Amino acid sequence: MGELMGGREKILVVQTSFLGDVVLTTPLLSAIRRRFPSAHLAVLCTPQAKPLLEVDPDVHEILTDDKKGDGKGWRGVWRKAKELRAQGFTIAFSPHKSFRSGLLLFLAGIPNRVGFRRSAAWFLYRHRVGRDSSRHDAERMLSLLKPFGADPEADVGELRVVADTHAGGRVEELFRSLGVGRSGITFGINPGSVWATKRWTAEGYAALMVRLKQKYRCDILLFGGPQDVAVVERIQRLSGNLGVSLAGRFDLRELVCAIGRCDLFITNDSGPMHIAVARGIPVVAVFCATTRSLGFYPYTSHAIVVEKDLPCRPCSSHGGRRCPLGTEDCMRLIGAEDVLRAVEKVLERHPERTATQCDAKLPGVMTL
Repeated sequence: MGELMGGREKILVVQTSFLGDVVLTTPLLSAIRRRFPSAHLAVLCTPQAKPLLEVDPDVHEILTDDKKGDGKGWRGVWRKAKELRAQGFTIAFSPHKSFRSGLLLFLAGIPNRVGFRRSAAWFLYRHRVGRDSSRHDAERMLSLLKPFGADPEADVGELRVVADTHAGGRVEELFRSLGVGRSGITFGINPGSVWATKRWTAEGYAALMVRLKQKYRCDILLFGGPQDVAVVERIQRLSGNLGVSLAGRFDLRELVCAIGRCDLFITNDSGPMHIAVARGIPVVAVFCATTRSLGFYPYTSHAIVVEKDLPCRPCSSHGGRRCPLGTEDCMRLIGAEDVLRAVEKVLERHPERTATQCDAKLPGVMTL
């Protein structure tokens, strides 16, 4: 493959999965730029994920694939493949393991297609690499560079999401109007997740907020999208309105900036968890149905995962819509005191969080 590295390559990375997966792809993007410094690097993602990469210095071009809109079905795949073929890409990497992604790159006629051996369309890739289930997903993605002589063992990388300046200004204006961050610690709480069995209970979050207010001089910000407004309102009622609800008030650009203003982020296993890591914010992550063994835990040493060791976990690779056993033990058995202890440990390790951000992001995470 060495002959490819002499000219100006046109490289495409396909990641049309969830927002968190796009964040986990950023170490691969940086590694590609280091490996091919003169190449043109484009990313194909969903329209929803585009704001995460718009100001990323490693990315020259962002293409979108609306799989639920004009990209839906076989006609949508063929239409998008024709668009990609016209772009003249020479190399394509697909961290996304779906059959659709592999077929899309094949139909686009990109000569050097790299994917995982366990991808649904593995036979459509020219170069196939193993996917080590024991490693974090960010590192598994880095292994896609193996056909080009890269050593993923030596290239750990770090997550990165760059804040948009204009969005940051809007967030600062809102925070000033709410009196947020004037003194004390700013805690961010993210009680939502795409999957129901990844969500710690509203009662748990409310009880935690009461304890945080008892122990610290602090602001508590409740994050969430429009779909999380109801649960945030419930948490507020149960806690006695101890937090500031931001649910449904931010677009993705503003969310990135707002998370970056927190001193500590308390969250379910979700996309915002990975954004917090990418913004250098210490994290306490509550893992319910999912486990660290799946490889999607916070990719930083500035995090603690709170979970219960149960034989039924993980119940699926993403967490299900409902508990298969009907007990919801993975959510119910985690208490506010468990999460509070994790918060205390993180703040003991990072007392500077009331004044500055952590700047070191290394793989590895504690578990309680």
